[in-house]
Amino acid sequence: MFRVTCKRYFSTSATIRLAQQSATDTFSNGSPLNLALTTEVPIHNWTKDQIHEIYNTPLNSLIFYAQLIHRKYHNPSEIQLCTLLSIKTGGCTEDCKYCAQSSRNNTGVKAEKLLDVDSVFAKAKEAKERGSTRFCMGSAWRDMHGRKSAMKKIGTMVKRINDELQMETCVTLGMLDEGQAQTLKSAGLTAYNHNIDTSREHYKDIISTRTFDDRLETIKRVQDANIGACTGGILGLGETDEDHVSFLYTLANMDKHPESLPINRLIPIKGTPMAEELRSKYKGRQLTLESILRTIATARLLMPESIVRLAAGRYTMKESEQLLCFMSGVNAIFTGEKMLTTMCTGWDEDIAMLKKWGFIPMKAFKKTGPKSHLQIKIDPAKKTFTVDLTEEENSERFSQLKALN
Repeated sequence: MFRVTCKRYFSTSATIRLAQQSATDTFSNGSPLNLALTTEVPIHNWTKDQIHEIYNTPLNSLIFYAQLIHRKYHNPSEIQLCTLLSIKTGGCTEDCKYCAQSSRNNTGVKAEKLLDVDSVFAKAKEAKERGSTRFCMGSAWRDMHGRKSAMKKIGTMVKRINDELQMETCVTLGMLDEGQAQTLKSAGLTAYNHNIDTSREHYKDIISTRTFDDRLETIKRVQDANIGACTGGILGLGETDEDHVSFLYTLANMDKHPESLPINRLIPIKGTPMAEELRSKYKGRQLTLESILRTIATARLLMPESIVRLAAGRYTMKESEQLLCFMSGVNAIFTGEKMLTTMCTGWDEDIAMLKKWGFIPMKAFKKTGPKSHLQIKIDPAKKTFTVDLTEEENSERFSQLKALN
């Protein structure tokens, strides 16, 4: 065993303190960062004040701490590759202000029928051949009420992809009741996507046809059926940093943290109310890279076991910006032809990028972590923290990277 000891020394001069946060807060007993770094089990009773303090940690330090937790719970070299297919496009009765598929928004997206099983399976097979290990299927429905035949067909899609391709599966079908969740579980569904979208406070300004609590109830039904909950949100809806804190507060205080947490960057679509409101009502609230990184890094610290996915809008980000997201705690991406109705970075481009930076694809049904437990110890009196690793753990990582060349 070898020990990496990280020490930070601080001056009393206010001119070199980082941001407005007291340097000693990181190391004080009971501080939010101390709790996040040293807890041996995920915490589910965070306060907004605690999350606010973590979120506003000087960015360089915040990303560093998020990296430590990422390496404590995950193999830092693995990135999950997911592909998303719209199996039923357009015609949704919801009034989500950002959505191209709402029948209330004049975006030119026409309502289509549910795809047949063979067509969906062919797309899943192509995704696997290209390196994806999770296949996600999305439909533009408010809920599954009265859609027994559609549910049966989707169950067949899930089972066939699981059995014949050994891929993880995820679907998003709107609101579910308990019986529908059990039906999907019986088909072998890995995860169910149902985003909370934004903070509870900002939600009412984005959607009126479904309440915030409606979303939470569906997520609970999914988790009660022992299906992984894939739930996150969209950044760039005219929200504030305090909304990011509240958004994370809801997710981090769930009885079960999300199995995966997608972070979407809004692509304003012509014809949606949100595209217009970003130019008027929310003018001056443009989403920044800093806010994206703070949200990702804070999510990693609060929900250490969750997969954090960089989802829609990634194609608008420079490669260097994506790398910063990986460094902040992201360990999954969507890759392939399309993200429902928006563009997606292609498989070949993503594989080349990941190989350049030393990442390897995460295997299906197998999220691996370090062979031995990474331990973080903080000494508040000395203002130091110590990180213990093992040589075996590091040797395995370098062996994986070497295999790529």
